[in-house]
Amino acid sequence: MNQKRQFSDDMPQKDLPGPTSHDLPEQEEGEDLQTGDDFFERHEIVADPKQGQIRLDKFLIDRLANRSRNKVQNAIRAGSVKVDDQEVKPNYKVKPGNIITIVLPKSLEEVYDITPQNIPLDIVYEDEDVLIINKPYKLAVHPGVGIPNGTLVNAVAWHLKEQFEKLPVKEGNEPNRAGIVHRIDKDTTGLMVIAKNEFSMTHLAKQFYYHTIERRYQALVWGDMEGDSGKIEGNIGRNPNDRRLFMVFPEGEDGKWAVTHWRVIERFYYCTLIECQLETGRTHQIRVHLKSIGHTLFGDPRYGGNQILKGTLHARYKQFVENCLELLPRQALHAKVLGFIHPRTGKHVRFESELPDDMKSVIERWRTYVDARKGPV
Repeated sequence: MNQKRQFSDDMPQKDLPGPTSHDLPEQEEGEDLQTGDDFFERHEIVADPKQGQIRLDKFLIDRLANRSRNKVQNAIRAGSVKVDDQEVKPNYKVKPGNIITIVLPKSLEEVYDITPQNIPLDIVYEDEDVLIINKPYKLAVHPGVGIPNGTLVNAVAWHLKEQFEKLPVKEGNEPNRAGIVHRIDKDTTGLMVIAKNEFSMTHLAKQFYYHTIERRYQALVWGDMEGDSGKIEGNIGRNPNDRRLFMVFPEGEDGKWAVTHWRVIERFYYCTLIECQLETGRTHQIRVHLKSIGHTLFGDPRYGGNQILKGTLHARYKQFVENCLELLPRQALHAKVLGFIHPRTGKHVRFESELPDDMKSVIERWRTYVDARKGPV
């Protein structure tokens, strides 16, 4: 088992149910989707004033369709169920007027037939509960319309096949289905966490839903950012004129609330290397938020970043940028840091990955360009 990083304490061992894939929306060919709330569902149930006292798990099983006792109890143990805004145990007795909220990974409306495929994976860390992947460029996270296979889910199914084939058949066992609780764009690189069992999936889903996951990206953007740090707020939704694109809507209109924090790492006159920290996780959030303030991601073909947006009219500069875009024919965006509470230990874990070679090469070229402009020291 690959364990490039280890936790400080030994994790208890137990039988693992097969991971499951949850409510992954269809992708048009070439359409890539980032983290979104479509992986989760939230229910709020108010106990009737005449409600007799009953165990919480039984109460929820009676009211949630297609939810097994095991799934409900996992959700309660993961802290995904609250009674009057407080976490409780599965044997809590529901009382009249209690307000029960529950966050769960969504059930599949359409189950894709996941075929295990021998696709290499860059595994940063693995244990019995989670798998941390460094996703490469051009790898879609899951199958969809126009992308029937060849995805991260297919690769993970192959990787986990031997592990799950050795397990006893149990309720909820769905071999070859990876527990996807978030995603990054097909042409964005970087860290993703995969849940390997129902409990981990529920625990991680809660963290993503409540935006407690630490996610830091590095991005190269067009233009010289004003100031050294800032915050971008604005509702994000599909562009009504082109469903492949997303856009920022004025406050109070369509879309979902989104917040991106940024800080400058390095300046290159006409481009800036920045770090972005997501407070929310909307589709194309970083790409759309940065474009909305006039700093489109360098190389982003979907949002116009593969054109020369800043700089001089000199032919040498044009050739320089075109060479950079040839080296990096995608958005210059990398999911560099991923931190979360480990489902098993309850401890905070944090992973980092190096920038991919294409981004490092382009950034180094911009450094050389800046040094040449400065001239001899």
